[in-house]
Amino acid sequence: MVDIVKALGWNYVSTLASEGNYGESGVEAFVQISREAGGVCIAQSLKIPRDPRPGEFDKVIKHLLETSSARAIIIFANEDDIKRVLEAAHRANETGHFLWVGSDSWGSKTSPILNQEEVAEGAVTILPKRASIEGFDQYFTSRSLENNRRNIWFAEFWEDDFKCKLMWSGAQPEETSRKCTGEERIGKDSAYEQEGKVQFVIDAVYAMANALHNMHSELCSGATGVCERMDPMNGRLLLQYIHAVNFSGSAGTPVMFNENGDAPGRYDIFQYQLTNASAPGYRVIGQWTEYLRLNIEEMQWSGGQRDIPISVCSLPCASGERKKMVKGVPCCWHCELCDGYQYQLDEFTCELCPFNARPSPNRTTCRPIPIVKLEWHSPWAILPILLAVLGILVITLIVVTFIRHNDTPIVRASGRELSYVLLTGIFLIYFITFLMIAEPGVAVCACRRLFLGLGMCISYAALLTKTNRIYRIFEQGKKSVTPPKFISPTSQLAITFSLISVQVMGTVVWLGVLPPHSVIDYEEQRTPNPEQAQGILKCDMSDLSLVCCLGYSIILMATCTVYAIKARGVPETFNEAKPIGFTMYTTCIIWLAFVPIFFGTAQSAEKIYIQTATLTVSMSLSASVSLGMLYVPKAYVILFHPEQNVQKRKRSFKAVAAAAATTARLSQKQDNDRQNGQSKGKARPASGH
Repeated sequence: MVDIVKALGWNYVSTLASEGNYGESGVEAFVQISREAGGVCIAQSLKIPRDPRPGEFDKVIKHLLETSSARAIIIFANEDDIKRVLEAAHRANETGHFLWVGSDSWGSKTSPILNQEEVAEGAVTILPKRASIEGFDQYFTSRSLENNRRNIWFAEFWEDDFKCKLMWSGAQPEETSRKCTGEERIGKDSAYEQEGKVQFVIDAVYAMANALHNMHSELCSGATGVCERMDPMNGRLLLQYIHAVNFSGSAGTPVMFNENGDAPGRYDIFQYQLTNASAPGYRVIGQWTEYLRLNIEEMQWSGGQRDIPISVCSLPCASGERKKMVKGVPCCWHCELCDGYQYQLDEFTCELCPFNARPSPNRTTCRPIPIVKLEWHSPWAILPILLAVLGILVITLIVVTFIRHNDTPIVRASGRELSYVLLTGIFLIYFITFLMIAEPGVAVCACRRLFLGLGMCISYAALLTKTNRIYRIFEQGKKSVTPPKFISPTSQLAITFSLISVQVMGTVVWLGVLPPHSVIDYEEQRTPNPEQAQGILKCDMSDLSLVCCLGYSIILMATCTVYAIKARGVPETFNEAKPIGFTMYTTCIIWLAFVPIFFGTAQSAEKIYIQTATLTVSMSLSASVSLGMLYVPKAYVILFHPEQNVQKRKRSFKAVAAAAATTARLSQKQDNDRQNGQSKGKARPASGH
């Protein structure tokens, strides 16, 4: 019965027994074996009293329904109790709910289920495997009152079988009963079918006979009759001989006993079915001989259902869920989902995936986290690449134009040497876009460190040197006609390269102390939802190191802006102060907008894309402003208005000094007039430059 329950996948059952040796010992054995075998838990063990009170069976059904998930009921009860339990289930309108598993007291009997067939449908029962004994039918049907006087119960059987009364001397005849003639014949005048237990009765007699024979052979040494060693009989000793017998029984099966004194179990397994055959009845669905052979495909349940009903305390957990056991009930548990980055290690344990992995969709294993990088075809890369390509084309055109017109007045007046340095820096600013989008590697990461700040450093170092030169010339011109020091092209290049060398030396030290390499950052995009987690392939540059890399260039830019503000009063016919000033103001606005965008996306899922695009676009825009304000107009004049290029001359320092002195005098006069006007209580209009 335990094997049947386990084969059907039922792990949560209740037991029901008639009070007495048969029912109670049967349930006790079932509980013990199920505990030893494991996998089956007992929800309730109920007992039917010997003399049940009215409503007792309704109370039994009510108790069984308290553990409604334990639908399988293991029943060891007599026929009458079985019938009354089925009736109570019918009254409770629980037809089809209970899954009955009956012992051999139920077997294939029809009396317990009479008029309760629907409630009993699907019941699985067992009976010891029986065989018809050849010769017994011929022998038994030939028995009569005359040739079977030695059986003292045979006359009682005769009356019951033929429904008649025998006339004994001294007995009073009953007028309503038919008198037995003694000529009746078994099987002809009454229905006859060999009793299924005949085999076991014959085998039991032969087991006793073999035990006595073996005992006599050993104790009496071939003597006839009972010897002194067997008189009186020692029952315990005889039991040992019975345990030791081993012979072929009446049905050809071996008769032997195990260490517990039990014969080998051989059972037929039945199921009561209503619609699986031409007529309702019990159908053999399997056998048990030391092990179970069950034809599950031939089984049928309430309403003709083919699928095996469930009788479990807890349903199996889904993939990715672990079992949290209920204390004291090994068949009951709660299912808990392995959440976050956990996966199901076994049915009871959730474990975290490695740092570079995430759980599979069903959370039974871990799989690598996908690695992403900024691709060339990404929408975030298209705009920076477009700006960089356009900028490089414009720079190429300007450089070619300047080289071809290298000795013209406009090119010479713009400071050829610093112009080429500045254009080189602008080119590097555009070029860094391609390094920022390229797949990170040792070479790419080294170039990023070197050129990311170098391009800006070269540009703003050249602009700062040029702006400082203009400012110093203008200020010196206010005082004297003596030119200030270090305004020659050679001096300007020396100053510019000195400023650039600071950036280069810092980068070289950085490369030597911390060699560049690419890393896969799994923490940056380790989102609460593992399905959105990504590993970012990037260079080993943090946001802080990136700011430090650009920090020196930003200092140069800020200093250049200050000088541009100071030199804003220089006449535009003498220098580039105003275009440089506008360039620096615009550049500062661009970089002020860059900072909040760059650091405001630290927690964004698109951080790598937004920050890279923002950085490259900001650098390209600042380079484009410098290019557009300082060199595009000059290239336009050279290419489309060459006559202006011939007329323009490079202004000498004396001319600049004279203009500066005149401007200073006019400014002083304006201030004096304003002060005089205020002293008279009215303001005088200021004269223009």
